[in-house]
Amino acid sequence: MQILGVVGGIASGKSAVSAELAALGAVVLDADQAAHSAINLPEVKQQLVDRWGVGVLAESGDVDRAAVARRVFSGSGEDNAELRFLEQTLHPRIRQQFQAELARLAPTGVPAVVIDAPLLLEAGWENLCDEVIFVDSARRVRLARAAQRGWTEQDFSRREQAQMPIEEKKRKATQIIRNDGTRAALKARVFEIWQQFPTDQ
Repeated sequence: MQILGVVGGIASGKSAVSAELAALGAVVLDADQAAHSAINLPEVKQQLVDRWGVGVLAESGDVDRAAVARRVFSGSGEDNAELRFLEQTLHPRIRQQFQAELARLAPTGVPAVVIDAPLLLEAGWENLCDEVIFVDSARRVRLARAAQRGWTEQDFSRREQAQMPIEEKKRKATQIIRNDGTRAALKARVFEIWQQFPTDQ
């Protein structure tokens, strides 16, 4: 079972690459889904309320992730401290989820597992992976995609600055997939890389 980490800049197309790998038989572990689960654990919720107040809770009682994002990407001088607090709270729990899933999947015969995690390298999770795939896309293309999500260029830049520099991520990768063209071109490149992996093991 190959374990593949997928990284890249914001709006580079990491989810599209993960989807193409899934179509080839991989199981995808989504860090955003794992974070959503971890952030609503009672002990985590309490830590967030203790630090930021009940304003980070939605009417349902769950954590309001948009409210948390405003705290950690506010543009204030305390940005990094707040983001570090959130990551230190969530990352160990997300890693535990990944490790449990990898252990569960190992004997099932799946050819590959994809860890789709924007902060895979920042969190040190690359040591879970056999390969790290960097999804490479020009900034102008990524900005246009982010705008479709409703993000401003300022939103985009703030979030990108909170991550490891793009070129450093690229250097740490073992495979690079360019994603500035069509979905068909992306699919072909993913398949080309897939064929290199010993997925029968």
